[in-house]
Amino acid sequence: MRSIDSWFDRFCRKHPRLAIPNLMMYIVIGTAIVYVLDQFGPFPISNYLAFSPYYIIHGQVWRLITFIFIPLDDNPLLFILSLYMYWWIGSAVEREWGSTKFTVFYGTGVLMNILAGLILALFLGGFTTPLPTLAGAEYLNMSLFFSMATLFPDLTILLFFVIPLKAKWLAWFDAALFLFGIGKGLVYTVMYGPFMLVMVIPPLVAMLNYLLFFWSDIAGFFTRTIGRAKHQTSRQTINFKQATRHAQQQKGYIHKCAVCGKTDTDYPDEEFRYCSKCNGYYCYCSEHIHNHVHIE
Repeated sequence: MRSIDSWFDRFCRKHPRLAIPNLMMYIVIGTAIVYVLDQFGPFPISNYLAFSPYYIIHGQVWRLITFIFIPLDDNPLLFILSLYMYWWIGSAVEREWGSTKFTVFYGTGVLMNILAGLILALFLGGFTTPLPTLAGAEYLNMSLFFSMATLFPDLTILLFFVIPLKAKWLAWFDAALFLFGIGKGLVYTVMYGPFMLVMVIPPLVAMLNYLLFFWSDIAGFFTRTIGRAKHQTSRQTINFKQATRHAQQQKGYIHKCAVCGKTDTDYPDEEFRYCSKCNGYYCYCSEHIHNHVHIE
């Protein structure tokens, strides 16, 4: 999978014309229009926009795309807040990636939802009978939180414009919502039948889409985490920590330059380093770390 996200990068560089600048703004505006029409129109227009293979093969081909504009929150305050967050985070990711890669990212997520919905309909008879449909791109939009947390993990976001939260914390909360959505879909599948698997598709597809574009970052994170854990538990690190504690207890300092004799107690602002080429734990000040004879 490491080659997949690299392939996407190369593909986006070769096809800049695929870019739709400010894509998230158009999606937010379209969703807001559908919400207003649902609330104040003569009939709920969302019923005619949801993804349904049965109605698609009967001529309503617009449903292949329009399902991404369906609002899934009736609370006006939460709806406005969610649209603002989706727009703000989507715009930030687009500025970091460029319009082409962001467009491909979102478009790939939409395409995988469509393919998964068609495959599920094929196995469950959704082409001959109207079944529960894919409504909205909620999980695809929510996956933007994962993208933001991966690109800017320490970025502070003001939740409700008041509560400061780091992007990586919101991503963990977002992951909990994804797991809840998958679990809820599986429970409904057991209770009401396999056609309720339509509830499991959006979160799984959104996660897969995120992995396709961020696999290298995720693999690198786990590699670094495992490496740090191994380093902390290695015999060399344990012996080093024991040696420094013993030095502090017996001599009153932790670091002492093996050349000039400076200590961290006498020179608290001095930087001390240990030489990996010397045989043993020999410390040197900043002046001598690169200017000393290695001890064999």
